[in-house]
This record gives sequence, C-alpha cells and structure tokens, in this order.
Amino acid sequence: MTVFQQTMAHWAPVQRILGLLLMMFSINMLPPAVVGLIYGDGGISAFLAGFAIVFGLGAAVWVPVRERRRELKIRDGFAIVVMFWVVLGLFGAVPLYLSDRPYLSITDAVFESVSGLTTTGATILVGIDTLPHSILWYRQQLHLLGGMGIIVLAVAILPLLGVGGMQLYRAETPGPMKDAKLAPRITETAKTLWFIYMGLVLVCTSAYWFAGMPLFDALSHAISTVATGGFSTHDQSIGYFDSSLIESIAVVFMILGSLNFALHFFAFRGGGVQPYWKDPETRLFFFAISAVTVVCTGYLFVAGSYAGLAESFMASVFQVISIGTTTGFTTAEYALWPSFLPMLLLLGSFVGGCAGGTTGGMKVMRFVLIFKQGSREIMQLLHPSAELPVKIGHKRVPERVIKAVWGFFAAYILIFVAMLLILMGTGLPEVTAWSAVAACLNNLGPGLGEVASNMATVNDPAKWVLIVAMFLGRLEIFPLLVLLSPAFWRR
Repeated sequence: MTVFQQTMAHWAPVQRILGLLLMMFSINMLPPAVVGLIYGDGGISAFLAGFAIVFGLGAAVWVPVRERRRELKIRDGFAIVVMFWVVLGLFGAVPLYLSDRPYLSITDAVFESVSGLTTTGATILVGIDTLPHSILWYRQQLHLLGGMGIIVLAVAILPLLGVGGMQLYRAETPGPMKDAKLAPRITETAKTLWFIYMGLVLVCTSAYWFAGMPLFDALSHAISTVATGGFSTHDQSIGYFDSSLIESIAVVFMILGSLNFALHFFAFRGGGVQPYWKDPETRLFFFAISAVTVVCTGYLFVAGSYAGLAESFMASVFQVISIGTTTGFTTAEYALWPSFLPMLLLLGSFVGGCAGGTTGGMKVMRFVLIFKQGSREIMQLLHPSAELPVKIGHKRVPERVIKAVWGFFAAYILIFVAMLLILMGTGLPEVTAWSAVAACLNNLGPGLGEVASNMATVNDPAKWVLIVAMFLGRLEIFPLLVLLSPAFWRR
C-alpha cells in the first residue's frame, strides 16, 4: 500500500462522518422552503436546489467510505469539527446565493451564512423588513443550529459515532474545561443540553408572543435571544417593537443563554437558584454586568442623553447585557452614546458570558483564572516555597488548564492584532477596523464607525478576513490552529 493509500485509509472514517453530517445539515434547507410555500414569497426553488446540492455532496463524500468504521481519536474530532464548520458555512450560503431576494455575491452569501452559524449576528443585509419570510426564517435557523453547536446535536442523534463522539464534544463545546459531562454517556449529555436549549427557546417564544410580538417574530427572536445570536426580522432589531416588556423578556433570556447550561440542568433537577449562586463564574458575571450598567446609567443621566433616570437605566441595562453577552440586539444607537461608553460596551464583549453557554468572547471563567493566576504569582514572590494552588470554589484547577488559558489569551490577542492590521491595510478606518474585528472574533455582531449598523460597506477582502475571525471565535481558536499545524498532519 502506497503512502497516499495509507493516508486515505487513515482519514476514511473522518470522511464518512463528514458526509453523514453534511446530509443531515441539508435537511436544514427544507423548513425554509415550507415557510416560503406558506407565505407565497417565491423562495422555494433556492432552498430546494440548496438541499439537492448539499445532500448530493454529502452522499458523494459518504458512499465511497460508508463501511469504514473505527473509534475516533482526538485529532479526528478536531478535524471533523473544523472541516464541518467550514464546509457548512460555505454550503450554507448556497440558498442565499441562489435567491433573487436578496441578490448577494458569493462573498456576501458566505459572510451571512457564517455569521448565522457562528451566532455572530453581523449582517451585510439592508432592508431586512422587506425580505421573504423564507430567507428570514433560514437566517434564524442557522442561529438555532449554531447556538448549541450542530456537532453536539450530531453526537446526540448519531449513536454510530460511538465512544468517538466524546472527541467531537470536546472539540465543539466552549470554555476552558471541556471534559465535564452531565450524564455517564456522552450522547445523553448532548441530548440533555439540547432539551434545555430548546426548552428555553419555547418558553422565550411564548413570552414574546404574550408580550405582543407576532408568532413568526416571537419564534425568530426567541432563537436569536437564547442562541445569543442577534439576527432580527427587522432593520431596527428589538427596537422595532418599542416595548419595555419585550426588552425585559429579552434581557432575561439573553442572560439565561449566556450562563453555563450545566447550571440550568442542576437547577431544573431541584437545585433552585442555589447552583447559580454557588458558581463563582456566575456571581462574577452578574457583578460585572451590574457594575457596567451602573456606570452607563449614571453617565447617560448626567449627560442628559435620556429624559430621566428610568429611561437611562432601561437603555443601559439592555445594551450592556446585549453587548456583554455577545447577542448584539439593539434598542438604541449605542455607538453614538457620549464619551467612553461605546468603547466600554465593546470591551465587555471580549469577556462574553460563562463557559458552557452560547455566548462568544473569551468567557468569564478564563478571566477568573487569569486573575487568580496573577494573584498567585504575586503571592509566590512573597512566599517562594509555598504551595499555592489555583481554586475555583473548593476545587483545584489543574495546571494544564491554567497553561491552556494563558495560551488561549495570548493567541487571541495576537490574532486580533494581526487581523486589525490587515483590515486597516485594506483601507478601513482605525475605529471601523478595530470594532469589526472585535465584533466578529467575539461573535458579537454590531461594531462602531461604519459597521455600527451592518457590514454592507466593508470591502470583500476584509469580509473574508472577518469570516475567518468568526470561525476562530466560534471554535475558540485552538481547534482551527491545531488543524493548520504541520504536526497535526504527521502520522
């Protein structure tokens, strides 16, 4: 057997699973066709064609290796996750590119598809209110799959992945500690996560509906809210409804989507609010958003940006939570707020929500560990011989986790700087380039300057850089960097 044949045989099980996942994803294009049929908006043909293309490709990838089975290794899990997200992002753009409304270039179609799947919520579309319902629903459906991670869904419903499914789960789930399971079997863990996720979506839909949203808008915005995505069915986002009740509902479910879903599981099992209160990451998350809200409320009130304290508080709490959880809904043009407030909010998106939630950013847990490690280094200078373990609650954090956090932080900053320079090199102004990279790498959506409302004015080379940024943010950098490493491809 030649070296080429050995290599192909080694990767055959990965190819088999990739083909299965592509065929599974193609089904995602049928519900929008049904929506198009119901509303008679003429969007059916683009989605049926997209289904045929993606399903056919998946079948072509799967059939030659359908009998190749073996337990997945760690590198196999990384390869499947990264390759699938990239391929899914590209082929998820097919119905958007084939559609007559909106008329999109390949670059714009891929950007919109990747933004939906990574729950970034940055859009190149204008005139969203006039788009066909089938397109509007497809965008939200991309959020639905991307919020919890389609690979976790695949592990839940494809038992043929066997024990190797753990490698997919580890590569897909967010946060620094990826081995925690809610159930003995990884498939049960994935199912549990999806039941919680879909339960929150349904409850949020009901709340929006009772608050006055039309049912289509209620379901669409519930998906964006729980997935902390940010796509809306209106150009004015949540501000279109001009309702303090709807904004309050959004605040509650954006927070729930940004918390560790394991806490929702334990709370549902009878723990009440105790699991949340006992979790140090959650406490710090609430403290941070409370502190920033107080600062924003006070500054807006003193500056006279709103009529009174209550209006200043409502505007502040919504935008702080929306930007801080990397959801990206807007009720006000926060980019025009006075002084340092827009920059303060955007910096908050670097932190994001909690590990194990649907948010982007670096996660609160990593900042907790960075702070604790920094404190330990100071104490170690005073007491060189002392054993000073880093603990979260009463549990000792393994040294490998701390090293991984510092490595992640360094890689995040270096990638951010490199992409910022590239975008400025394409001709974007400094503020626009800085906020565009922050919005996409943190999976946030809205930025500052020319990208405060949408990314329509960004040039095509810059859009492809931002597409890579969205992938890096969603996969938390290392899975993609691992795949680009020469060592990964050595046998």
